[in-house]
Amino acid sequence: MADRSAPLDVIAASLRRERARTGLSLSEVAKRAGIAKSTLSQLEAGSGNPSVETLWALSLVLDVPFARLVQPVRPQVRVLRADEGPAFRSERSDYVTTLVSSCPPHARRDLFRVAAEPGPPRRADPHALGVVEHVVLCAGRALVGVTDDPVELGPGDYIVYPGDVPHIFQALEPGTRAVLVSEHC
Repeated sequence: MADRSAPLDVIAASLRRERARTGLSLSEVAKRAGIAKSTLSQLEAGSGNPSVETLWALSLVLDVPFARLVQPVRPQVRVLRADEGPAFRSERSDYVTTLVSSCPPHARRDLFRVAAEPGPPRRADPHALGVVEHVVLCAGRALVGVTDDPVELGPGDYIVYPGDVPHIFQALEPGTRAVLVSEHC
C-alpha cells in the first residue's frame, strides 16, 4: 500500500510556505477560508484529513493554484547563456539590455544584463510609481542613477535608486557590463 502520509507532509509544508509568503496569521487565514483555526494548525503540522473543499478555500485565500498546495515543490533550474535572451537596443546610445528573467507570479522584479559603450547616456523616463532599480556593475565604468545626480561606478559597485524618476546609464569605458534588477513595488 502507498504511503499516505507523504501528501500530508507536502500539504503541511505548502501551507506554511504560502502563509508565510502572504504574511497572514494562522487565525486570519483560517477566518478567511471559513475553517477552524485548529484545523489549519493541524494541517500545517501534517496531521488531519483535509477535504478538497478545505484545500480549495485555502488556495483561494492564499492566492495560489490548488496544485501548489498538494504537489511537492521541485526546484527549477534554468540556464541562459551569455549570448541568449531577448535583447533590446537603445535608439540614442550604445546600450543593449537583455532580459534574463522576467517576473514570476507573486514576485515583482525583472532581471536584465546590460552591455553599454561610451557615448550618449541611456536616458530613461520614469517608470511606474514605486519602481526601484538595482544595478551591479560587472565590468568597465559608468555613471548610473537619478539623472540629476548619477554616481560613477566601477566593477563590483552596487547602486539602488528610484526608477520612478528620470534616470540614466552612461558607459565611461568600452565593454561596460552590468546586471540590472527592476523591482516593482
